[in-house]
Amino acid sequence: MGRRIMEWAGRAEHLGGIPRALVVLAVGAFAKTVTSCLNSTSVHNPQALLHLVKSRPPGVPLLTVSNHMSTLDDPLMWGFKGFPSMDAKFARWVLAAEDICFKNKLFSYIFRLGKCIPIIRGGGIYQEHMNEALEVLNHGGWLHTFPEGKVCQDKAPIRRLKWGTASLIVRAPITPIVLPIIHSGFEKVMPEKSFFGRRPPLPLCNKEIRIVIGEPIEFDLPSLKQEAIAATQDGCLQTLGWPKTFPDGLGEAAQRWIYTNISDRLRSVMESLRIFTSDKFNL
Repeated sequence: MGRRIMEWAGRAEHLGGIPRALVVLAVGAFAKTVTSCLNSTSVHNPQALLHLVKSRPPGVPLLTVSNHMSTLDDPLMWGFKGFPSMDAKFARWVLAAEDICFKNKLFSYIFRLGKCIPIIRGGGIYQEHMNEALEVLNHGGWLHTFPEGKVCQDKAPIRRLKWGTASLIVRAPITPIVLPIIHSGFEKVMPEKSFFGRRPPLPLCNKEIRIVIGEPIEFDLPSLKQEAIAATQDGCLQTLGWPKTFPDGLGEAAQRWIYTNISDRLRSVMESLRIFTSDKFNL
């Protein structure tokens, strides 16, 4: 079992929850300022997200997925008017790149307080921090992921998704509510190459931001698992030594089949939402 980076700092009871509340308040205020005050933001279907964040059934996890346009997508995408971005009780957990957000002890502590889970690029879907993300869902929490796996600022179709998000959907004891979100404009607020070929030191203003929240995606996991088993009974492939899923006992071949199927479905829905966003706002 791998080591979890500063997991203790991310616990709700750490120092009575005061450090977490202060960090979420500060980051939420920053997001509100940039998204709602310094830029022009339009949100489609915000009530779908608000309802699920505040009023979903107890114990049912929420998994939001979105495209990844800039290093500031999170937290800025939660800074739109009407969203409780400064309340730690409603704050999401999010998967964050270890090499960017957790490169020293100070960063690690702050990002942990901000409910971020470090993910090692190339570490695979069974790295220890993916197990930590699974625990968030197990406890009925809200987790956000960027299933494309990296920032892309081109106006292009949704890229092939990594299997990590699909694996969390399959492995969670209670199937999470999966809500897709597509946004545009954060790539102009924090462009990768604008300030001497680098990111600007501060977010840019007077840009147009568009956020489109879709409807929950339903997955018939029992049927998918049966299909995966049937489709891979005679399969013969090189394995990576993945453990079987619990309690279904899916082997590695079946897992690959179902992760591919779910990822393709997610990508299709996200691409449809991207096209809708482009048409709705004439992007």
